[in-house]
Amino acid sequence: MIGDISPPVTSIPGSSDLFALCICLNFNPKIIESFDLLSHKLKHEVVEGNEELRKPQNLIPPFSKVVSHFGTSGISVALATGVTHPLDVVKVRLQMQHVGQRGPLIGMTGIFLQLMKNEGRRSLYLGLTPALTRSVLYGGLRLGLYEPTKVSFDWAFGSTNVLVKIASGAFAGAFSTALTNPVEVVKVRLQMNPNAVPIAEVRDIVSKEGIGALWKGVGPAMVRAAALTASQLATYDEAKRILVKRTSLEEGFHLHLCSSVVAGLVSTLITAPMDMIKTRLMLQQGSESTKTYRNGFHCGYKVVRKEGPLALYKGGFAIFARLGPQTMITFILCEKLRSLAGLHTM
Repeated sequence: MIGDISPPVTSIPGSSDLFALCICLNFNPKIIESFDLLSHKLKHEVVEGNEELRKPQNLIPPFSKVVSHFGTSGISVALATGVTHPLDVVKVRLQMQHVGQRGPLIGMTGIFLQLMKNEGRRSLYLGLTPALTRSVLYGGLRLGLYEPTKVSFDWAFGSTNVLVKIASGAFAGAFSTALTNPVEVVKVRLQMNPNAVPIAEVRDIVSKEGIGALWKGVGPAMVRAAALTASQLATYDEAKRILVKRTSLEEGFHLHLCSSVVAGLVSTLITAPMDMIKTRLMLQQGSESTKTYRNGFHCGYKVVRKEGPLALYKGGFAIFARLGPQTMITFILCEKLRSLAGLHTM
């Protein structure tokens, strides 16, 4: 229509047309100028946002981060194992007292003095090489798999409650043990034989008992590892959460120390019987017909029947004396190494 000077809205490309419109409609030009700047800014931010959304999301972490994640776990467990290994040797000797019969037990101090007198100081470090090897592999996997498993359960079920933490720890422990059981068998055999050499012991086991002998006791070992990792990591995780919530403790050494003490105590009470059964099965030699124990349940039944229920806790104090400090060293050191590597806390 003639005289209608207002252009279509879609034809307004910039500020000059806005000024023209403003004059025609008797609006304040400063309002239109502000509106124009705001529109330009919003358009720029939307374009940038779309570019960010269009970028491919990399769900797989960098290889260096994966190495740091598992490496910090393995190193911390290995160092803790090296410090507490003499107590592990004493524990194995305690568990092998009076096999198949009742009788007075020699205490932890008595076993220690007996080892020093009869076999010397070196006996306290029997099986150290396979123990450290296993610690790096088993410890790295056990601690390293806990968080990815927990995240996977959270994605699948939408929860990270204590049951999810227990299930995550159980899976990480059982899977890690299934892979590293041969190293554990060699370690236990060396701890009972001061003259054995690791490679020679492996050859001897395979030639006399078959390659399957390297997985002796894998059932109880997996159950024990599942229970240990579930109780240790889930307890540590929950203890940290509760202490932060209900006390004045914050992320740091004191929080890690208190949480790891609780985790060490709980895991010892739960896993001591399984540890004793695992040791008995791994040290058992001979053919199927001459074996004392058929499986883990049979071993537990015979131990309770012939040696009494408390026999399941043979070496229990030695287990705690070893597992308590080991748990504390492992978690405190792992948290520190993760911090230095730029990873988040456990």
